[in-house]
Amino acid sequence: MTSDTMTFTLRPLDPLKDAELLHGWVTHPKAAFWMMRDARLRDVERAYTEIAADEHHHALLGLRDGEPVFLLEKYDPAHRELVGLYEPRPGDVGMHFLVAPTDTPVHGFTRAVITAVMAHLFEDPATRRVVVEPDVGNKAVHALNEAVGFEAAREIQKPEKRALLSFCTRERFLKAVSA
Repeated sequence: MTSDTMTFTLRPLDPLKDAELLHGWVTHPKAAFWMMRDARLRDVERAYTEIAADEHHHALLGLRDGEPVFLLEKYDPAHRELVGLYEPRPGDVGMHFLVAPTDTPVHGFTRAVITAVMAHLFEDPATRRVVVEPDVGNKAVHALNEAVGFEAAREIQKPEKRALLSFCTRERFLKAVSA
């Protein structure tokens, strides 16, 4: 997976081996919208063990030069996260991503990550549209989503948050990243 000058690889997340790493990420103040700030290590292990056992939800670690730098979750919105909140279409894929916290931010890094994530999701010819539901207050991710072609549809109420339901087709993504 390449985004401009940054190359990333993906590997399946190992819920036990990667739990300590993820715990540091999801409890970091910059991950407030991940809603796991108070999670204990065993909570993270349990959450990602459940995802690993779920045929409709998958977690992957994004690596740069062999080092984990982001988390990607993809899910089938007809079965997880958005059931009953919108009318899913064939080819819809839900997505969450989390960039690892750092003391030395790299300009453009998060945009490169989301661009690589979207390219990865659209590598599957069955993927016709990516669906996201970030917190309505997460203005930074709304801007990133828009930059890669997402179009906000409407606000929805999930059990844990008020979310901005947004969609990105393959065509919108390709147009956004080639502009």
